[in-house]
Amino acid sequence: MGLSGCAALSHGFLNAAGPVAADQRHLFVILACVLVFVAGPVLLLVPLFAWHYRLSNTRHAYRPDWSFSWPVEGLIWIPPVAIVIGLAVLLWHHTIRDDPYRPLAGGPPLEVQAIGLDWKWVFVYPGQGIASVDQLTIPAGRPVHIRLTSGTVMQSLMIPQLAGQVYAMAGMTTQLHIMAAKPGTYGGANTQYNGDGFPHQRFAVQALAPQDYDRWLAQVRAAHRPLNAGAWRRLSARSVVTQPVVFSSVTPNLFDRVVAASGDHGRMKDHR
Repeated sequence: MGLSGCAALSHGFLNAAGPVAADQRHLFVILACVLVFVAGPVLLLVPLFAWHYRLSNTRHAYRPDWSFSWPVEGLIWIPPVAIVIGLAVLLWHHTIRDDPYRPLAGGPPLEVQAIGLDWKWVFVYPGQGIASVDQLTIPAGRPVHIRLTSGTVMQSLMIPQLAGQVYAMAGMTTQLHIMAAKPGTYGGANTQYNGDGFPHQRFAVQALAPQDYDRWLAQVRAAHRPLNAGAWRRLSARSVVTQPVVFSSVTPNLFDRVVAASGDHGRMKDHR
């Protein structure tokens, strides 16, 4: 149990590997310190008061005989109001800064299209004309712009060490900007329950050095495995992929076709 807890922490946002997760960790530390400041006196003073005014301590009986006190009222109201205002300003700033639609600095982003299926993730690289299943490979140190949709029920993509979760719905698109500050392998998953295969819908994010990323692209293009209509029908079936799969070519405008098809299907269901 202890080892599994350490593993979870090592793959969470506390072990951030990108600017977005690092900013989230910074905000978490600030909020934790504020929480200690608020809860600390209560946790310390409650047992102290209970011990001091215990039934056997007859010399210090509790006999309130005052009706109003400005110092006490100020102590009750001023710190909480100041904390709420401070947290509101802090969260407002970080909400804008960590907006998943906000591009990241570092040059032109790599464009990736993510499609959630039962029970797998398909990542299409439109600029490179390739695709991968349950494996997102990106160059380290370069921003990545991900457009998301779902080819089935609502899902949620989350890569804790790089960014927070973003929901994906059929017939709709959303966005997410991430960047890995250094090469490494980071875990990703669907966090929205979607059936029997939900626990297995996980994927690896491989951040490679630029030369290694170019080498990976060459290997994928040499695989001679097209993501055509037949391959897409097999992927769309409800199944768990036991190991990542790459495709050397992709049907043009696959992402937009999935969005349009899912939207039409949803409208037909609403009409019925």
